[in-house]
Amino acid sequence: MTFSGRWFVGFGVFLTLCGVAGYLSNPAGAKTALMSGGTFGALSALWGVLMLMGFGWARIAAWVSTLVLVAAFAWRSIAGWMAYAAGEPKLFAASLITLMLVASLASIIVLARRSEG
Repeated sequence: MTFSGRWFVGFGVFLTLCGVAGYLSNPAGAKTALMSGGTFGALSALWGVLMLMGFGWARIAAWVSTLVLVAAFAWRSIAGWMAYAAGEPKLFAASLITLMLVASLASIIVLARRSEG
């Protein structure tokens, strides 16, 4: 599970950085971006470390949490693009959430294709 483990550590760092970027883009209105990015980033990195340590159940936890992220990011990206289309200044937020969705889908593919260990 070395590749999947390393991937999930990187994915966790990516989510955390996205949360920070979302917060910095709108400190007054994007506190949840920082909290959710930090929380799911830390969880994803933890799953990666545990996979690297050989804990097979961490792969299942990574599946579950990443599927939750795919659902949440799909919903939020649709809402963000709809708001942007309606004239709200949501381009950065919609783009960032869509990027997080793409990364989450890539993580699902990594989990599905890697049956190491």
